[in-house]
Amino acid sequence: MSDPTLPSVEELKARIESSVAGATVDVLTNESPCAQHSLIIDREHGLPVARFLKNDAGLRLDYCSNVTGVDYPDRTEIRKNKVKRIVEGEEKEVVEEEEIQHPGFLESVYHLYSVEKGWGPVVLRMRTGNRSDDVWLPSLTPVWRSCEFQEREVFDLYGIRFEGHLDLRRLLMWDEFTEHPMRKDYVEPDDYEYEPTPHNEVLEKARAHR
Repeated sequence: MSDPTLPSVEELKARIESSVAGATVDVLTNESPCAQHSLIIDREHGLPVARFLKNDAGLRLDYCSNVTGVDYPDRTEIRKNKVKRIVEGEEKEVVEEEEIQHPGFLESVYHLYSVEKGWGPVVLRMRTGNRSDDVWLPSLTPVWRSCEFQEREVFDLYGIRFEGHLDLRRLLMWDEFTEHPMRKDYVEPDDYEYEPTPHNEVLEKARAHR
């Protein structure tokens, strides 16, 4: 008989940190009605954390249902700060704006279930160093075979390189394609030479290249 009580994300965080030496775990809360909170795992310990979640007798997260990607571009935050300044010889409280730069990154998201215990999902996230030259994450395919094609799709569409994946190649786009269509700064081609029946906006773009 399965145990219907899945540990909370706070309990999972504590169990991971006490069982996987050096692992860093953060909780990302979800304020929507579903309240599906996530665990953010440092990528250096992604594989041992995955093995722990699958093999621990109290968890048995033995199935990964899906793997998705997320793109977080660089962004600038404007923060308003109240400070005291001398204005016309008098000290006054004024509001000054401060620009804070947040570098972008890519993220892979895994939804885990326990078929044995009948519970889930546990949402696991890992993040790259940036969006350009530090885009590796550990492949979790050695732990959950169902990740194989889905990590290939994330690699294809977002550009995350999954280290340890035995067959990391494009799944939807052709091999010579050099970009990643699901990134937020992707610019689609405007020639549409491959479109057999161009219409509406596509027709106008195609005409411009004839």
